[in-house]
Amino acid sequence: MSFKVQNWPEYEAGLRRRGSLTLWIDDAVLDRWQSVGPTGQARYRDIAIETSLMLRTAFKMALRQTEGLMESVLTLMNLTITAPDHTTVSRRAVRLTVRKSPSAPKGPLHVLIDSTGLQVFGAGQWLEEKHGAKSRRTWRKLHLAVDADIGMIVAQVLTDQHMDDPSQVGPLLDQVDEEINQVMVDGAYDGAPTYQLIAQYGGDIEVVIPPRKTAVPSMESRSPSQRNRGRFVLGAISDGRRSSTGVGVVL
Repeated sequence: MSFKVQNWPEYEAGLRRRGSLTLWIDDAVLDRWQSVGPTGQARYRDIAIETSLMLRTAFKMALRQTEGLMESVLTLMNLTITAPDHTTVSRRAVRLTVRKSPSAPKGPLHVLIDSTGLQVFGAGQWLEEKHGAKSRRTWRKLHLAVDADIGMIVAQVLTDQHMDDPSQVGPLLDQVDEEINQVMVDGAYDGAPTYQLIAQYGGDIEVVIPPRKTAVPSMESRSPSQRNRGRFVLGAISDGRRSSTGVGVVL
């Protein structure tokens, strides 16, 4: 889809912000950055070595260049601490203890499921941009299951663009080892098969799916299903020639 840029000042400001660099150091980190030995030599804590390695990885620089970047940042911030030299960083990196990401919390989880599109760039897109050649865009769909309490991704599935969202609910829930008490998705997942699939992972799992505009209560069973208990509000509007039914949901 092509479009014409009309808000040029905002557009150019956004392009300039892409090249901006903002670094800040928390006061708690400054207190644990380094200490002084008996001979006055600086002794760097693990947080200083880890910060240097993170900057090296982010900017893809050598250790000496990383040392220079750290020194310039500390000088611009008028800080009294010093940057660890490249030899110290190289030696300490071998035995540095890497902090692990926090694991998923124990107990029942409130799971949010959704998907997003990822465009795959390759030689075709390069030819199109460089020489104007036509190429077919390739997409992938990333399906995610997120813990609503802490925002951590607990499951992920990568498929091609032709896979629909409801078909990946099962593969996502298969990756969740903890107990689930609620699953929340958007209206694209609405349908009896989604409810039946989630029920296989626990009959007491609460499913929250906003119904489609054309959704109507199912009459397959006498007892109201979890989907029917969404408390639909139906209203008929007649103008003398035709009548239409509006469907809403009461929250």
